[in-house]
Amino acid sequence: MGEGRQQTIAQAVTFEGRGLHTGGEHRLTLRPADVDSGVRFVRADLSGRPVVRVTLENAVSDTGGLRRTMLRQGEAEIHTVEHLLAAVAGLRIDNLTIELDGPEVPEPSDGSAAPFADLLLEAGLTEQPAAREPFVIREPVVYQHDGVEIAALPSPGLQLAFTIQFDNPVLGTQHLSLELTPESFRREIAPARTFVLYRDVEALRARGLIQGGSLRNAVVVRDDGIMNEEPLRFADEFVRHKLLDLLGDLFLLGRPIQGHIRASRSGHMHNLRFLRDLVAAHDQAAEHRRLLDELHFDINEIEAIMPHRYPFLLVDRILYLRERERVVGLKNVTVNEPFFAGHFPGHPIMPAVLIIEAMAQVGGVLLLNTVDDPASKLVYFMGIDNAKFRRPVVPGDQLLFDLQLLRLKSRTCKMTGKAYVQGRLVAEAELLSSIVDRKESPRP
Repeated sequence: MGEGRQQTIAQAVTFEGRGLHTGGEHRLTLRPADVDSGVRFVRADLSGRPVVRVTLENAVSDTGGLRRTMLRQGEAEIHTVEHLLAAVAGLRIDNLTIELDGPEVPEPSDGSAAPFADLLLEAGLTEQPAAREPFVIREPVVYQHDGVEIAALPSPGLQLAFTIQFDNPVLGTQHLSLELTPESFRREIAPARTFVLYRDVEALRARGLIQGGSLRNAVVVRDDGIMNEEPLRFADEFVRHKLLDLLGDLFLLGRPIQGHIRASRSGHMHNLRFLRDLVAAHDQAAEHRRLLDELHFDINEIEAIMPHRYPFLLVDRILYLRERERVVGLKNVTVNEPFFAGHFPGHPIMPAVLIIEAMAQVGGVLLLNTVDDPASKLVYFMGIDNAKFRRPVVPGDQLLFDLQLLRLKSRTCKMTGKAYVQGRLVAEAELLSSIVDRKESPRP
């Protein structure tokens, strides 16, 4: 999906309609935008015409139960952006200015994204002299909360999958997976209409929502069927619309995404939380890749600080160290590790306790770096809390440990540590340690 050059529209086009939730009549104008400017809204009705950029930072987090995606920058807000952004993403438009004379994007008359897609195509798509830079999924990222799961996996294009599960017999369980292209978006996703359970309508209206909703712009579902005169456009139209919402929310990254996104039972609030986890993991992985080219302490310098020796020295390099704050270290896991002989023959896996030991040794470098004459000191474990092991570590893996110092009081410290293999979290724990003189007896 991310291949090729950036695109904008060739000319301005205008759309008028009623906001789904506020019920207000609004007008929006779509205009071409310069290279690398991204997608932005302009509140033409407010003094100074404030701009609200489509970025994850501007996405409003506290929308649980409000059934829409909102943007806020300064005092300006834009409500219900997901269907328009789905059309922008589906057609691979990178740069666009959207002028709006009110707080909510007007809803197409049928509750789908197809009218927006038709409007953008009517304006014409034009290629721009700059390469598109997609957000590339390089390592798996999984979000799980309250039965909702969203996973991001590497993929050469954009593959989307969605599963819905409702206790309503009409909705039931539906699943859809497809490779997203402009053609598949227009054919398979854009026409899918928004929907609501009839039993929820009055409660939603009492909360000030769906004031502009009707049987013309939403599919209303009862236990015995739909209330609309128009039949379903697809047998699985409901999951298709949820996938449409997901696509619009994914565009909050501000650029096209390249990867395989699988979602189950998700909505706008969870989509935003997932995106924040995704960006955090992406940024951390990028930093780790950069650190792999760094060298703070080599093995000789580590041995000058740490008392451990073969076969129990489990740190090969220190990549980064900020005194009294953070340390990043590396352990190359080879098939020659002595513990693989018995753990397990024919199926070698690094013992979890040794992953924690290696993590602690990396933390020990940080801790011993705070004292004079570290060769005369030892670091003792005092406690391990919240240890979790996410996936096995096997020969050939390169373990990267990232530890943060939480508290250092006298000679006692608390650190939080995480272990990664190729950007994937494999283990984490909180470590409590103390510094003692080598001559001190370990017994009272």
